[in-house]
Amino acid sequence: MACALDFLDRYHKEGDQFLERIVIGDETWVSHITPESKRQSMEWRHTNSLVRVKAKRTISTRKVMATVFWDRHGVLLVEFMQKGTTINAVAYCATLTKLRRAIQNKRRGLLTSGVLLLHDNARPHSAINTQNLIRSFGWKQIDHSPYSPDLAPSDFHLFRYLKEFLGGKRFDTADEVKEIQDWLSSQAADVYDLGIQKLVERYDKCLNKYGKYVEK
Repeated sequence: MACALDFLDRYHKEGDQFLERIVIGDETWVSHITPESKRQSMEWRHTNSLVRVKAKRTISTRKVMATVFWDRHGVLLVEFMQKGTTINAVAYCATLTKLRRAIQNKRRGLLTSGVLLLHDNARPHSAINTQNLIRSFGWKQIDHSPYSPDLAPSDFHLFRYLKEFLGGKRFDTADEVKEIQDWLSSQAADVYDLGIQKLVERYDKCLNKYGKYVEK
């Protein structure tokens, strides 16, 4: 509730300019093989036609971690974890440095107006080195309550569209997985703007529910 109150208070004071400064960051696993969703596998058929039996497909154990940063105008940076590596504070700091360059190149004036970074409380994000780097950039962070994917725009918005895109796809190599970068870049700005706008609605619902989980 404290996070919701702080966010909504700033939004009501600063309005659209507040949303303009928000940069979302989150990680997601991308499997080499992702089965179709139930909705995707639905098909029209005659009432007397035979039901086509489909082989059961499971999500591949081969997968790649993707870190995605975006704002209301589109994707800013997509980083893929190299095989045999883990996302720690050092790796995350390197990614944030790349993000800063991406913002400088893609969002003129945003570094001057001040970035508001919204990411979760994973250890690499909350590590001392990471926090020191963020402060050195002059960025501010929006408080995020632990274990709250319902208040994380990537989880409740962007990654849902991404999972639909991945349904039924097969990637034979790690390089092919990077196709998602092209997909993210091809999405209209309206898709990203809607995700930021929904954040206002989510925090408002959280407050009205006295901090309970917001399912929809």
